[in-house]
This record gives sequence, structure tokens and C-alpha cells, in this order.
Amino acid sequence: MNFLRTNGRGFLLCLAIAIPSWLLGSSFPIVGGAVIAILLGMIIAIPLKDQGRMAPGIKFTSKKVLQWAVILLGFGLNLTVVLQTGKQSLPIIVCTIAISLLIAFLLFKVLKLPPKIATLIGVGSSICGGSAIAATAPVINADDEEVAQSISVIFFFNVLAAILFPILGNLIGFSTTSGEAFGIFAGTAVNDTSSVTAAAATWDSMWGLGSATLDKAVTVKLTRTLAIIPITLVLAFFQTRKGKTADGKNVSIKSIFPFFILYFIAASLITTISVSLGADPAIFSPIKTLSKFFIVLAMAAIGLNTDIVKLIKTGGAPLLLGACCWIGITGVSLLMQHVLGLW
Repeated sequence: MNFLRTNGRGFLLCLAIAIPSWLLGSSFPIVGGAVIAILLGMIIAIPLKDQGRMAPGIKFTSKKVLQWAVILLGFGLNLTVVLQTGKQSLPIIVCTIAISLLIAFLLFKVLKLPPKIATLIGVGSSICGGSAIAATAPVINADDEEVAQSISVIFFFNVLAAILFPILGNLIGFSTTSGEAFGIFAGTAVNDTSSVTAAAATWDSMWGLGSATLDKAVTVKLTRTLAIIPITLVLAFFQTRKGKTADGKNVSIKSIFPFFILYFIAASLITTISVSLGADPAIFSPIKTLSKFFIVLAMAAIGLNTDIVKLIKTGGAPLLLGACCWIGITGVSLLMQHVLGLW
């Protein structure tokens, strides 16, 4: 009861934003519920200057619910299938992740960006957009405005990719009788699953390929998702190396270790073992759907804690970083596919 008294009001406000955002996101998947929730939250936050008794519940939703979303995301990963079908795309995935992180590191210094925003944009661009940002933010102790800024940048280039990549694929001569080349391209160069799905489904419909491109793209995307694990562990290690407490003592690995990532791995193993023993993968679909809703719910809270005016004023440099990461990933993905003879 104490938990409900403390967090109930703020949680219900987030829920009131998340439900219509989820429904709108289902109707407009190229935008997605998470972005809609952030925008609605930021708009509602303008008149809501003093959150008062809602503040604890909003904070709880933006932090804890976000971690729960990442854990439940693990139930969408059958590691056997992902590893078997992802081997072909693994060199491309490794190279695109490496180039995005390298660009983020270099431009963070050149543009004098806040290090946490640079980290979130680099990780979000290279791995899987909002899910990677959701996993990374607690590890580096990013605040809600930094998360909102990063999500907004990733969203912008997701929409561009979903619209432009099918046109680009046609111009550069991807096979129109097989969805393999474009599926790998979409899976390695587009960030959020919703935009990967939109781009791949467009290619399928353009050339009458059924769901061949979509199946390939989503599998490659799931393979990229596994990179969340080493990235968050490495970031946790670096946080302990440079972190200091208020009294000057070193931060211990135990105090900031992303234990929720261990639960994410455990969830993936449960799915993998269950399916190998004959369970129908469809039984995990409701959990996967719940994980996506939890991300929308957490984004509503993050929007409520974000100053939209400040976000717009400081958005130029992060947007430039996002553009450079996006162009770098696209170029490396195409180059690697050409080198590997995939198109």
C-alpha cells in the first residue's frame, strides 16, 4: 500500500499517456508509440511545472519500468535461431557497430557534446535504437532529458531510413527477386524494429516477395540486439574506472552493475530452451508485446521529465552526431555487403 500511495498518481499519469500512444503507434508504426509517448509527455509537462506528489511515480516509471522492458525483451530472442541465421550478417553487424561507436567518440570531442548523450546516440544508432538506449541509460546514469534527446535523434533518422532505403536499394541494384540483400541491409542499417519492419515490408510489397525480406531483416535485427549485452557490461566497467562517490571513493562494480542484463540473458535462455524442447514460440508473443508497451510507458515518464524548449535549443549538435552515425552505418553496411558478394 505504501508503494501505491507513493507512486500511484505518477504511474497512472504515465499510463494515461502510454495507452493512447500505444494505440496511435500501432496505427502509425513508422513513428511508433515510444516517440508519440515522449512527445505527449513533453507537451503535458509544459503546464505541469510542479509534479508534486506525482514525481515519485514518474521517476519510478522512467527508471524501473524501463529496466523491466529490457528484461522482457529477452523473451523475444531464440538464441539458436538468431545465431544460426545471423552468422551471414555478423561481420556486417560488427563493422557497423564499430564505425558508429568510433564516430560517436570522435565527434563527442569535436562537437563538445555531453558524454552521456554521445554515448546514447552512438549505442542507439549502432545496435537497436530505443531498446539499446533503454538498456544503456541506467548503466551510465543518464537523466531523462538526455534519454529524450537521444531517442528523438534516433527517431528522426529511423523515419528517413524507412522512407529512403527502399528507393536507395532500387537505385543501387539490390536483387528484386530475393529479399536477402535488402533484408540484411535493413537489419544492419536501420535502428528500431518498427522502422526495420516498415522498410523491409515496403521492399516486399514493391516486388511481390511475400514476407521474405521482412523475415530476413527482423532476424538480422535480433542478432544486433545481442550486442546490448557486451556494450552495457563494458560501459559498466568504464563507469567504475572513472566514477567517484560524493566522498571521493571509487564506485564499485557491484553498485552499478547492470543486473537487469543478466535477467535479459536468462529470459533469452528460457525462450531458447523451451522452444528446443518443443514449446510453441507463439507463447512468448504476449511477453514480447508487454515489453514493447513497457518501453512506451517509460518513454511517457521520460517525456514528462523533459524540458521541450531546452531540448529544441540544444538539439543541433546531437542531430549532427546522429546524422554522421547514420551515414557511416549505411555506408559500411553497403560496403561490407559488396565485399561479401551479397549484391
